[in-house]
Amino acid sequence: MIINNTYFIILTNNFILTNNFNSFIINKLKGFKMNSAEQMDFYLKTLTLHRIKEIYVQESENAAKTKSSYQDYLFKLVETEVLSKIDRSINRRIQIAGFPMIRRLEEFDFSYQPKLDDKLIRELANLNFMNEAKNIILLGPPGVGKTHLAIALGIKACIQRKRVEFYSANSIAQLLAANESIGNLKTVLDRFSRIDLLIIDELGYLELNKSIASLFFQLIAKRYEKNSIIITSNKPFDEWGNIFGDDGVAAAIIDRILHHCYPFFINGNSFRMKNLLNI
Repeated sequence: MIINNTYFIILTNNFILTNNFNSFIINKLKGFKMNSAEQMDFYLKTLTLHRIKEIYVQESENAAKTKSSYQDYLFKLVETEVLSKIDRSINRRIQIAGFPMIRRLEEFDFSYQPKLDDKLIRELANLNFMNEAKNIILLGPPGVGKTHLAIALGIKACIQRKRVEFYSANSIAQLLAANESIGNLKTVLDRFSRIDLLIIDELGYLELNKSIASLFFQLIAKRYEKNSIIITSNKPFDEWGNIFGDDGVAAAIIDRILHHCYPFFINGNSFRMKNLLNI
């Protein structure tokens, strides 16, 4: 068998590096007088098993009291470490998503919006719409809970380890325009096309000029039938021409969004007014 010399050298160097690292750890331990508990903490820290490091002593005492087997004790430690890492991963995804606040679907008062199809909303929380690259549009006046629902569905997606990003319509428009000005638009659009769930909030509060409208259309077209979008807006579809300053562009955007979509028209009372009246 012929072994490539370069590959052999790399393998040899890696072996030397690994042995040197092992020697470093052993020498480090020899240089300090550690008892078994200190050595255990050192090993767990080296392996980044932080949750096990926090609980293994208490869990060993619990195992002794309940006469659990060594296997059950080990399983409990490993299971807790895995769940801890999953929790950190989910929290990291929520942070990266850029939600302006945390809102849960379980906190939404559907009784205050009786015309809203709460059964369908809860079904959408299973995220099957994302598997089919379908969109969700939440239309209605300010304060009816559009942003709450958008964030809540976004957090459900984060919990399922999906990649989610949240933007106001104004902030994503500025982002697209800034990248176009430096010749980086294609790269940004490609990145946006790969996001599992893109949430665009408050479309319609500010009107967009025609050049921005064109960029917005490119964004929608890039994601069309690939990945899902949730959009909230205070304007009905027949007023989107005013938002984008061009009826043709607005029609093209609406056509692509609604082709595979769950539209919701929320015309109930304002939660903000409800909270104000309850003060």
